[in-house]
Amino acid sequence: MRAYLAGLNMRAIRLIRALPRKMGLVMIAWLALITLIGAVKVAFSPAPILSPADLLETALPYILIALAPIAGYRIALAAFGTQILPAQPTFRLAVYGQWQNLDPLRARSHPAFGPDAFMVSLMIGMLLNIPVRTLEFLAAVPAMNHNAPEWGSTLFQVMAFDVIAMNFVYAVCFVMALRSIPLFPRMLGFAWVLDVVMQFAIAQQIGLAGDVPPVVATALEDLLTGNIKKVLISVTIWLPYLLLSERVNVTFRARASAAA
Repeated sequence: MRAYLAGLNMRAIRLIRALPRKMGLVMIAWLALITLIGAVKVAFSPAPILSPADLLETALPYILIALAPIAGYRIALAAFGTQILPAQPTFRLAVYGQWQNLDPLRARSHPAFGPDAFMVSLMIGMLLNIPVRTLEFLAAVPAMNHNAPEWGSTLFQVMAFDVIAMNFVYAVCFVMALRSIPLFPRMLGFAWVLDVVMQFAIAQQIGLAGDVPPVVATALEDLLTGNIKKVLISVTIWLPYLLLSERVNVTFRARASAAA
């Protein structure tokens, strides 16, 4: 079992290291898939499309959903790709434990530096969150425009915005983890908070639209509650790891356990 887990860990590490070289093909496949599904959703929209403006209003969210993670990935690469020795924050939020500071070169030569074990699982989980979230939206929300009832067009717009924003943010988080950027743990914490806030904002906007059919309101409540539960589960699993892990502290905070 130990040998199997070690082999599984090595395959995950190789996947993470090889992914940037394959990302161009992944992006092309992603664009093709979302474009195809989006075109089908628009073609079978329950809301009438009576003008080019109606078509743009209905199709634009799908275009932005397709582009959001690519933009997040590319922008983050441009922002963080050349920082060989990025500076540490001026103040610490993770203060629990006894740690000794390492200079940047010593931190990078430390055996615990870089993606391995649980950190690889975290990175893969962030990346998988993008297609999972997108496919949930595509499966649950029909394409609508202003010709639909107000609650319907509002639901489509706010749910699409949620997917666009969170896919962008999680793509940025992935690159920050991949590049060992010190601000990654804080960025992931921001993503969790934003994710929860977005669910409450969606509920508020749909409530303001009014006249939501009970069956839709019940399904939406279950969906938003489920999204919040998933975030809280992620926080429960990963926050202690982000605060206490030797690997996380060496990689992102340039410090090692004082007992080591």
